[in-house]
Amino acid sequence: MNKMLKIAALVVSLLVVILIGLAPIGPMPGVFIGGTQTATPAVWGNTSAEHEIRLKVPGTIPRVVIIWVIQYENDLYIVGSKESGWVKMLGQGGDVDMRLGDNTYRLNASMLATGWQPVITAYMDKYRADYADIVNSFPAAEDAKDSTAVFKLSRG
Repeated sequence: MNKMLKIAALVVSLLVVILIGLAPIGPMPGVFIGGTQTATPAVWGNTSAEHEIRLKVPGTIPRVVIIWVIQYENDLYIVGSKESGWVKMLGQGGDVDMRLGDNTYRLNASMLATGWQPVITAYMDKYRADYADIVNSFPAAEDAKDSTAVFKLSRG
C-alpha cells in the first residue's frame, strides 16, 4: 500500500509539473513565456495580423497570460478586466515581458488614466470580426472606466 501511495504521489507531481510547463493554455495562466529576448524596436511594424501575445507580469510567482493586443497611433496597448489576476498584479503599471511571435520584449506597461476610450474602441473594432460574441459582451467604451484597465506598452 505504501508503494502505491508513493507511485500515486509521483504521478500527481509529474502531472503538476507538466501542466505548469505547458501553461499558459487559453485562459489558464502559466509561468514561462519562451521566445527569444529581442531589443525593442524604435517603431513597431504593422501588428494588425497579430491576434494574441503572451504577457509576463512579474511577481513571487510570475503570471504569463495569452491576451489580445492593439496597435493604436503607432503604440501597443493591452486591455484587461480590473478583476483579472494579471491586472491586479500589475496595478498601475510596471515592467513586463511581451512575446510577439517568436520574439520576447522587455517593456513597461503604464495604465492610462485618460485618453483610453479611443484605444478600447480600436481594440473592439480589431477583434469584432473574428470574436463577435466575446467583443459584443464588452461594455461600451464610455461605460468601461470602472471595469476595464488599458495599458500602454513602452520601451522598458
